[in-house]
Amino acid sequence: LIGITYLDHAGSALFPESLLKAFTDDLRNNVYGNPHSQNISSKLTYDTIEHVRYRILQYFHTTAEDYTIIFTSGCTAALKLVAEAFPWIPEGTKQPSSRFCYLTDSHTSVVGMRGITASMNVLSVPIKPKEILLSEKNRLPAEEQNCMTPHLFSYPAQSNFSGTKYPLSWIQDIKSGKLRPIKIPGKWFVLLDAASYVSSSPLDLGVHQADFIPISFYKIFGFPTGLGALLVTNRIAPLLRKTYFGGGTAAAYLAGEDFYFPRKSIAERFEDGTVSFLDIIALKHGFDVLEELTGGMEKIKQHTFALAHYTYTVLSALKYANGAPVVRIYSDTDFSNPDVQGPIINFNVLDDNGEVIGFSQVDKMASLYNIHVRTGCFCNTGACQMHLNISNGDIQRNLQAGHVCGDDIDLVDGRPTGSVRISFGYMSSFEDAQTFLKFIIATRLSKSDTEIPFQSSVTKLMTESVPDDHPSFNNTDKLSLIPRISDRELGNNSSATKTTVSWQPPEAEAESIRAAVSETAVPTCRRGGKPIAVTNIYLYPIKSCSAFEVTEWPVGNQGLLYDRNWMVVNQNGVCMTQKQEPRLCLVNPSIDLKKKVMVIQAEGMDPISVSLEENTGKEAVICESKVCSHRVKTYDCGERIADWFSLFLGRPCRLIRQSSDMKNRSNQKNTKGLASATNISLSLVNEAQYLLINVASILQLKEYISARLDEPLEIEELIRRFRANIVISAPESFEEEEWAEISIGALQFQVVGPCSRCQIICIDQQSGERNKEFLQSLSAARGRKTNFGIYLMNQTSRSSFPDILSVGSQVLPVLKENTEIQPPTSSEEKYSG
Repeated sequence: LIGITYLDHAGSALFPESLLKAFTDDLRNNVYGNPHSQNISSKLTYDTIEHVRYRILQYFHTTAEDYTIIFTSGCTAALKLVAEAFPWIPEGTKQPSSRFCYLTDSHTSVVGMRGITASMNVLSVPIKPKEILLSEKNRLPAEEQNCMTPHLFSYPAQSNFSGTKYPLSWIQDIKSGKLRPIKIPGKWFVLLDAASYVSSSPLDLGVHQADFIPISFYKIFGFPTGLGALLVTNRIAPLLRKTYFGGGTAAAYLAGEDFYFPRKSIAERFEDGTVSFLDIIALKHGFDVLEELTGGMEKIKQHTFALAHYTYTVLSALKYANGAPVVRIYSDTDFSNPDVQGPIINFNVLDDNGEVIGFSQVDKMASLYNIHVRTGCFCNTGACQMHLNISNGDIQRNLQAGHVCGDDIDLVDGRPTGSVRISFGYMSSFEDAQTFLKFIIATRLSKSDTEIPFQSSVTKLMTESVPDDHPSFNNTDKLSLIPRISDRELGNNSSATKTTVSWQPPEAEAESIRAAVSETAVPTCRRGGKPIAVTNIYLYPIKSCSAFEVTEWPVGNQGLLYDRNWMVVNQNGVCMTQKQEPRLCLVNPSIDLKKKVMVIQAEGMDPISVSLEENTGKEAVICESKVCSHRVKTYDCGERIADWFSLFLGRPCRLIRQSSDMKNRSNQKNTKGLASATNISLSLVNEAQYLLINVASILQLKEYISARLDEPLEIEELIRRFRANIVISAPESFEEEEWAEISIGALQFQVVGPCSRCQIICIDQQSGERNKEFLQSLSAARGRKTNFGIYLMNQTSRSSFPDILSVGSQVLPVLKENTEIQPPTSSEEKYSG
């Protein structure tokens, strides 16, 4: 964790090494069998699980006389269990029907319960937080107070969006009838969603006796994951209904007749199948280690709140030179009391005009500083709508615009679709809070901007740890500071030699190909403008490794032949990129078409070769991998290559190649709306077959970045950072973003969309060194966006000749408005190369 600032404790706690050691020592010293068996090891497991149940009850200050622990796969499964088992009375019966009410500031998993209640013909009613405070007016007349129709009200003890702590006193007030979510006769039961709350606050169920309390243990301990529990009061437990019965839940049943008798124990009745017994045993060590490290949850509460209070105070005081706030914080409190506010801060970053900078952009910048935050709506659409003033209609329009939960579309029509959340846990330190604040200050403010009301803290932050040369992603014409970089020399550390290779077809075919290209390519360009030509062609045989530059190359059905056909994976089979391992850029693959081999070289290593012939023998083990959520079939390239990469990168890894069995995967994200590209074949690329950049756009960005660097920036270095397949020389910067289609020689391409850049452009492709300035400068230069370059898909040629892409070929674009580019007005403007 050295160098990492983890600020997503509301998403998951981090586990300490001592927890894992205690757990693995336990497993080494004991044999735990299936608790449904009767042997010695199984009896040990059963008794240990029961001990853990008592430990959980003790942790929440209650006993087995009042509550039962039902183990589940997590909080979500516990909520689903309640929705399925609650004794609802549906609409249409002679009795008054039940209602399911939930606070709009609730997790998706709570709101999703209404899907089950709807199938049972039970109405669901969303309740806004302010409506509960007014619900004393919903008191019933005396004659209606004896109705026993069961209703359920769910609310979070702590909002996972803002950290607001809702009153635990609501539990008793609602059960007693003092507060009523809606005015309807019946008996109210309370579901307290405690998943977020118990990660940093003590919960006393002896005082606040909710009927159902779902939790996930990874929120508290970080390990184990995939394990939660439902604490259910024994007063309602006998009323719960159950239809399915799994292994271990039956006292007796008949296979040939409809006869089933459940076990007496409520826990055993609802824990279908074998529980995750080793994970449950790990909980014992979780409780022990947490107590040993922290002294208890009350101390965790005070510690995490102190960090949140400090961060909130500084963050809310940050101002630009014009007095505009740097952030907009979404909170219902002023962070003055840990009883009403948890250690969560939710916000959006603003520019000095008060416009929101999209959360995706902030997340990218935070990743440059190795700060881990959470962005989006955090599975809490209700709170997101309330705090960001997003209407129901906005949500539906955003969906139509292509935005879905969890994506990186952060602004629609200039309005935010979500926000940024930081959260503290018991492992968090004051240094974590300072690192985050320094990041905001360094990337948003100039020196003059830091003269703010909370000057003592900010001045301390700036003078102690934020150097004068720290880069900024703000628009530099609005700042008084020009950031400098002094920790490296750019452009003088490249020892690699440029490799230029031409593909030569058989001589008999060469002339025919040229004739076909010449016949198809009608030289046209924008009226009054200069012709556009291809200046460089790069392919990347191994994903995230160095570029292989060519002057002429064959085009396959997936893009440039052999482009990203291989990738490096870690010991778990997960794709490695320069984000995790920057030294991948120092691996130089080259393709020899005549010898049909790929030669891989790296400094200090003997060259090694891989055959271009696909291994289809029995020894080739086909496995499935994932590239940007897309499944691909691959096979391993063998131990010899694996040892080479493991030695060079200093970690266990392997080289795998895409199998031809799965070379027709299509990227639905990018082919949407492109009729002729619906079945486009992709290699191991992230988004599309080709990436194109424009030299004019590079030059404009170069001027912007060079002004902020000590040394001149070589254009070739900048081109390599953007890892394009095709580099062109258009006369206007960023005019490529207005194109809908292009043709290059005989090849036809559709423009799929812009390429949103990540931190890989901060890596010098010749040295592997990182420099945050590049992504920050791109963001500032492009008005808070990080788009650079366009994705292309190739429209399959019907020519009988093999398609080739060549440097010097003319590029003929068609505008998005489907207006064809006009031919030149004079012969001097035609491109002859």
